[in-house]
Amino acid sequence: MPRAKRGFKALRRRNRIRAEAKGFRGGRSKLWKAMADAVRHAWRYATWHRRLRKRDFRGLWIIRINAAARQNGVSYSKLVGGLKRAHIELDRKILADLAVSDPSTFTKIVDQAKTA
Repeated sequence: MPRAKRGFKALRRRNRIRAEAKGFRGGRSKLWKAMADAVRHAWRYATWHRRLRKRDFRGLWIIRINAAARQNGVSYSKLVGGLKRAHIELDRKILADLAVSDPSTFTKIVDQAKTA
């Protein structure tokens, strides 16, 4: 009598783990226990880093806005306060993009924030 080998679902699960371990070095891509541990570890950190990426981008946008604002003679905090007083509701992503791609428009926005 042949032994039961768990069937389709288990095979699909194992193949999914194998596919995720592709590119790992050494036993982490060859040996089942090391492979499964490495993949579970990678999934855990992928979840955590999806959240961290949002923080990192916000920090990057603030750095870019601050640099562009200082070229226009105002600090980041004064700029953001002026934007709130002027009722200009642009988020940091858009402001940073304007600062890099369209400096003349950014300068106009900074001037409006200064006068408010």
